[in-house]
Formats: sequence, C-alpha cells, structure tokens
Amino acid sequence: MSLTITTPHAEAPTPALAPREQETLRHIAAGRTYLQTARHMGLSQHTVDAYLRRIRAKLGINSTAELTRLAVSLGL
Repeated sequence: MSLTITTPHAEAPTPALAPREQETLRHIAAGRTYLQTARHMGLSQHTVDAYLRRIRAKLGINSTAELTRLAVSLGL
C-alpha cells in the first residue's frame, strides 16, 4: 500500500528549468549581481540576462524578488 500526501493549496507544477538556468537562478537568489554571476559561471553578463529573461518568460515572473521566492521554494 502506498501513501500519497497532498497539500490543500499546492501550486501548479512549474516548467522545467535547464541546469544552467537553475544555476543562474541560484546565484541571483543568493544576492549576486549579473556581473558576479557571469564571472562565477564563466559567461557574459548578456548570457546571464538571457537566462533570466528565459526563466521569467517560462514562469511569468516580473521581478527579482519573485525569482528569489521561486528559488527558495525550489530549494535552490
């Protein structure tokens, strides 16, 4: 017999993020700037911006605060 636990107000599942998108989100949620994130990941600021624009488009997010909330809820 299996047990399934559900929450009454579960949010809809989020679209899958690519590994580099997840990594970028983790850095931004940790308070790093685009430049710091880019340097740490070996990317340009433009690429970091592109990853974040893609994340925002996939998830319908408009602000960095919402991105941070998402990262925390995903355990990133």
